[in-house]
Amino acid sequence: MLSETVLSIISITGAIALGAMSPGQSFILVARTAVASSRGDGMAVALGMGVGCFVFALLALLGLQSLLLALPWLYGTLKLLGGAYLIYLAFNMLRGANRPLNVDGVGGQPLGWRKAFTTGLLTQLGNPNTAIVFASVFAALLSHAIAPWMYVALPLIALAVDVAWYAFVAFVLSSPRPRRIYLHFKAWFDRLSGGVLALLGIKLMLSR
Repeated sequence: MLSETVLSIISITGAIALGAMSPGQSFILVARTAVASSRGDGMAVALGMGVGCFVFALLALLGLQSLLLALPWLYGTLKLLGGAYLIYLAFNMLRGANRPLNVDGVGGQPLGWRKAFTTGLLTQLGNPNTAIVFASVFAALLSHAIAPWMYVALPLIALAVDVAWYAFVAFVLSSPRPRRIYLHFKAWFDRLSGGVLALLGIKLMLSR
């Protein structure tokens, strides 16, 4: 029935939104980029995150969860690669904690859209747990047989929700007052953020 399909889509959208709003490496990366680089770079990272969600949502619909469960070594490999990438980001953040930022107007030291987008995309794709979350949500809220158009609609919803939330984060934290606060406490914020990213990477690599 159409009403059941609409209800499923609404429920899935809500679950994806709650997942996006939960604190983690994605929020840290978008927030730091928006404040330390520029609003545009923060938006680019947000877009990269959204595209990563689109990919994982599509793969989840196509049965990635079954594949990962059937091939434990693949899931373990993805976890190791994802964890290593988070630790790499943490190392760069900690190494540059004491480096001052030259702020000119709204922007600090722009990354450029391509690099910012790639960073967001790789950060999202580096966490295979995202795929498992999507697969679990879809398995719980969808019937076994879904309409072909939902293979396009649901990944687009995942992309839109993720981009909307992180674009909001980038917009708010790239405003002058939050930027001044960040610059004042930059070294401590970078150390804290880098430490959290490193712990998340280690946790991802060691999790079963």
